[in-house]
Amino acid sequence: MTAPALPPLISSDGHLEVRPERWSPRMPAKYRDRAPRTIKLPDGGDALLVEGQPPYPAPFLDLRAGRTNETWEPFGVTVDDTAGVGPPEQRLREQDQDALHAEVLFPNMQVGPRLWRAIPDDDVYRATVRAYNDWLGEEYCAVSRDRLIGLGVIPWTNVSDAVAELEHCVKLGLKGVNLGVFPSGKGYPTPEDDRFWAAAIDMNMPLTVHVGFDRLGPRASQPTFEYPGVDAAILAKLGPRKLVEWVALPFLGTAPSMSFAQLILSGVFDRLPDLRIFFAETRLGWVPFWMEEADYWYERHRHWAARLLNFKPLKQRPSDYVRQHICFSVQHVERVAIELRHHMGVERIMFATDFPHIECDWPNTRPFAERLFADVPADEAFKIAAHNMLAYFRLEGTPMGRKVMAQESAASR
Repeated sequence: MTAPALPPLISSDGHLEVRPERWSPRMPAKYRDRAPRTIKLPDGGDALLVEGQPPYPAPFLDLRAGRTNETWEPFGVTVDDTAGVGPPEQRLREQDQDALHAEVLFPNMQVGPRLWRAIPDDDVYRATVRAYNDWLGEEYCAVSRDRLIGLGVIPWTNVSDAVAELEHCVKLGLKGVNLGVFPSGKGYPTPEDDRFWAAAIDMNMPLTVHVGFDRLGPRASQPTFEYPGVDAAILAKLGPRKLVEWVALPFLGTAPSMSFAQLILSGVFDRLPDLRIFFAETRLGWVPFWMEEADYWYERHRHWAARLLNFKPLKQRPSDYVRQHICFSVQHVERVAIELRHHMGVERIMFATDFPHIECDWPNTRPFAERLFADVPADEAFKIAAHNMLAYFRLEGTPMGRKVMAQESAASR
């Protein structure tokens, strides 16, 4: 594809790597001195200090933008000298520099929601989540709501808290929310999660997961799936590989494959056929292989699982649910994934840069995008580059969305 034919680009996976001091003043006064904060380490680098935890050095993997391969180092990293960490006006200029029309903005992944959940006091933890969401919706994204698509954080506590924060994010005008664990706060699906999923559908709130549902820390010892009414002796005899492990293909070593298997085998897509979830930064080239394998192993194991584990058979194959209910990001360097795009469905794939993380090539994304979309039909390239993101996050009617859609119309004539 020649440079002039490159479709407009929107990144479905960017990140807000900001100091907590930007949003912690919004916490109630009684909790403010217990808020996450930035400290200096002896090597001159920054670290995040969360109550009850040792200092967490600023993650060099997440602060790559603006540094070259020759100058980038893993130690002594400071936040403020990285592109992408400044005020919203700066972020818009950085989008312009990289020829992006908009970005979906996930929270800090290493020093954000996962680390916040280590706060021992749930009231302080919930206040932390609320302060971030308020800052995001009322201050940061308010500068340009159709280009700065910030994702509200859903607390990792219980379904009631999750639904309450979902409702609050809607009131804030946020365009989507991010889940780090299942709505119950657990690392595996439960029937109570349906209340949250149904609420999100009713509110037309787009749902996102970054890579996969978290199974670290206290969730590492939790089961991967519930088999109600099954004798503990049978579960013990089966060992670590039960139905969900067979379908997830644990030898892949991917958090997304376990998350996909958990969701699909829970039957939630049969119960709630309008549910859609966007998984960002999963990498994509392996997904067609997993879809094929999941169908094979599901069919091989579902019959005994129904007898011994009280498993309720699905109405379709696992791969069918992927094509109908799960969306993915594709990194600007994943040419093989683009070649395999029809296995997932072109309508399910959204372009991403991962700015300002290690995978980004800001401000030089364009040549990578040209290679990514080389020989891809123009209508398919446009869907992946921009249209699918606009549709999923319901942004077609925004000024940015109308501008991008007009370019599609002009190109198709």
